[in-house]
Amino acid sequence: MTAARPVARATSADLRAPPQDLPRRVALFLDLDGTLAPIMPRPDDVGPDPARARLLSRLSETLEDRVAVVSGRSLPDLDHILDRGVPAIGAVHGLVRRSADGAVTTLEPHAGLEDARRILGELAHCDRGLLFEDKGLSVALHYRNAPNAAEAVTEAAERLSQATGLILQLGDMVAELRTPGADKGAALTAFLRETPFVGALPIFVGDDLTDEDGFAAAERLGGFGVLVGEPRPTAARYRLADTREVGRWLQALTAQVAA
Repeated sequence: MTAARPVARATSADLRAPPQDLPRRVALFLDLDGTLAPIMPRPDDVGPDPARARLLSRLSETLEDRVAVVSGRSLPDLDHILDRGVPAIGAVHGLVRRSADGAVTTLEPHAGLEDARRILGELAHCDRGLLFEDKGLSVALHYRNAPNAAEAVTEAAERLSQATGLILQLGDMVAELRTPGADKGAALTAFLRETPFVGALPIFVGDDLTDEDGFAAAERLGGFGVLVGEPRPTAARYRLADTREVGRWLQALTAQVAA
């Protein structure tokens, strides 16, 4: 089963940058790769960054801890990259969620993951340009360094999804098979039921197709989404060109809310 695409509101070439003059009680939900950090050839190439840590710390202080990172990465990976500076995290596309108070909720792994690990792992073993990643509740095969393998990887992942019932999520040079039951939009919705996010205006910022669920949920709950990167059909209301623009917008937002 392939992950559903939310209905696009516009082609993002038509979208302007998000406003900075927002109500003080906003909540930020931020993707990591391609949003807070540049896309790198290998996931392990992204590590802790002091400037990013300072920015997130200022954001959290200004917004009274209403900041969450919602990413496809695992929880330990995110804690390492963020230097354990963000309490509220939606990991593995929301399949693992840590609340601001530290409580962790996680879904049970799908039985089909065993076959997916074996088959995708064998593909990676046969092509050194492919990178296999096991996140516990999902498995992914990255082909950024083997673009000619895109069709073979996608077809294998589609067959596995149909055979096992795992959700197929196609992203930026990656095919991922994940346990059903949650997505980034569901993670955002769950956070908004909890302290300190209750009653806040949700803003979801991300670059990948997996972030469309977050954009749609934010819009449905009175907020909006911000797409990062090249124009495409999207459920987001605003767009920023790259991670540098994200950083500048977050800094300006922090200053405006703190004023």
